[in-house]
Amino acid sequence: MKVVFIGDIVGNIGRDTVKRLLPWIKDKYNPHIIIANGENAAGGRGITATIARELFEWGVHGITMGNHTWDNRDIFEFIDDEPRIVRPSNLPHGTPGRGSMIVKGNGKELGVVNLIGRTFLPPAECPFRVADEEIEELHRQTKCVLVDFHAEATSEKIAMGWHLDGYASLVVGTHTHVQTNDARILPEGTAYLTDAGMTGPRDGVLGMEKETVLRRFITGMPGRFNVAEGKWTLNGVFVDIDETTGKALKVQNITVDEDSWIAV
Repeated sequence: MKVVFIGDIVGNIGRDTVKRLLPWIKDKYNPHIIIANGENAAGGRGITATIARELFEWGVHGITMGNHTWDNRDIFEFIDDEPRIVRPSNLPHGTPGRGSMIVKGNGKELGVVNLIGRTFLPPAECPFRVADEEIEELHRQTKCVLVDFHAEATSEKIAMGWHLDGYASLVVGTHTHVQTNDARILPEGTAYLTDAGMTGPRDGVLGMEKETVLRRFITGMPGRFNVAEGKWTLNGVFVDIDETTGKALKVQNITVDEDSWIAV
């Protein structure tokens, strides 16, 4: 099974980039299933039903979220009824939505788990224990499982990779918006990448206008962060999974921007 995961989609530039590049992604990687992190898709803050519907229409099969899940209140109107979106599964019991799902595409089935870290982020249940519970349940239906670990600390993400080695097919980090260069297959067969990066404005600071971010760092004064303009970038990861074992056969970073992309 071939899977593409697209890093955090940021604002309208991120959405336009996904729309523009999905045909290229499909031609180059021939994925059976495409998953994207969409927690910053609506102006950098949350997601709306309209945006989710557009992503699905363009060819995304499933959407993961993160710490900005609830930033756009529109999500409360549809998250319980949309089986193709997951929010972090280790949020408190009773939180709207679901933390794991089975995504179907091109005759394949992929289990997806969304988790949020506890280091430098608001309190949540133990992601390691919740990951075990969610994956055990998904394994009743499929051996192929992708875990999006939305976390701040690289150490926590790396620890999750080792914790799930041989148990998940891919553990990919999100949230920091900076793609790491450590894609590898761990000894027991789990593909791992500390952070997939982001899809959105290339020349801001994590997708936000650099002027406002610089002002806050220099002066310490608060300011509203707005999505940057300018050239785009798309980051993500490709993984090829052995469906009989659930183990990864290949993992590869996806990195392309406006200056390097050649349309095909």
